[in-house]
Amino acid sequence: MRTTIHKVITMMKGLIIVLKHAFQTPVTLRYPEEKRILPARSRGRHYLTKWNDGLERCVGCELCAIVCPAQAIYVKPAANEPGHIHSHGERYASDFQINMLRCIFCGYCEEACPTGAIVLSNQYELSAYTREDMIYTKDRLTEKTPGESGRDPSREI
Repeated sequence: MRTTIHKVITMMKGLIIVLKHAFQTPVTLRYPEEKRILPARSRGRHYLTKWNDGLERCVGCELCAIVCPAQAIYVKPAANEPGHIHSHGERYASDFQINMLRCIFCGYCEEACPTGAIVLSNQYELSAYTREDMIYTKDRLTEKTPGESGRDPSREI
């Protein structure tokens, strides 16, 4: 008799919990119609930023590639030619690639960059159909207009 009463009480407690949660608003979002607002410091898509004058911030120092724990960054530096200047430094990155399949979005590349050239934005929709599309080249990483990444282009380091 006691075990039967105990079982009924336990079932009633469970039913109360179910009914309590049944009438609450759901926590999930209807993605992609509704998108979560991310914190300001969230890390997503990489950008190579530019100065206000349109020159690249990247000086090809390769520090981002050195500190990357996943070894997802490849930088090939080249010297600036007097008639054809790409950045304010002596060098620039003639080839810059990030393998997004290997990237762990740790942000070390952003911290290590002495010129603030590489920025992690809060864009998180990074899917692709092929593995080759997940290797972001310099053309895909570079801002088309200064400030596209969300960072103020006039901001110093």
